[in-house]
Amino acid sequence: MLQLSENARQGEPTQEQFSISELSREFDVTTRAIRFYEDEGLLEPHRQGRQRVYSSRDRVRLKLILRGKRLGFSLSEIGDIIDMYDSEPGEVGQLGYFIEKISLRRKTLKQQRDDIDVTLKELDNIEKQCRQSMAHLD
Repeated sequence: MLQLSENARQGEPTQEQFSISELSREFDVTTRAIRFYEDEGLLEPHRQGRQRVYSSRDRVRLKLILRGKRLGFSLSEIGDIIDMYDSEPGEVGQLGYFIEKISLRRKTLKQQRDDIDVTLKELDNIEKQCRQSMAHLD
């Protein structure tokens, strides 16, 4: 972990701080990806000289970004969802928005699954025809 700030050494409250390489190792992502999320406005590290210093809040946001990516959300959608965590919890409109995004993502994934099933059946049929043709050639 990074060195404690002067405030922390003087007994003032502080939160955990992380370097970009620590977060990179912890979440198994490149430092370039983390800098990209910063450029997109999803992370807001502080700076100590030229070094980026990430807070516990940034760490949680990175975790949410990666979870959102894993679930197939766009960076814009991930940003909107993360912003909900920074607002008043329990806002009906925000929760409704999130539920809508989940529903749309689920619908998209189901359609993709159906498309894959159709493609697999087509491949099975083509393979079957090829095998039958091969059998007649022997």
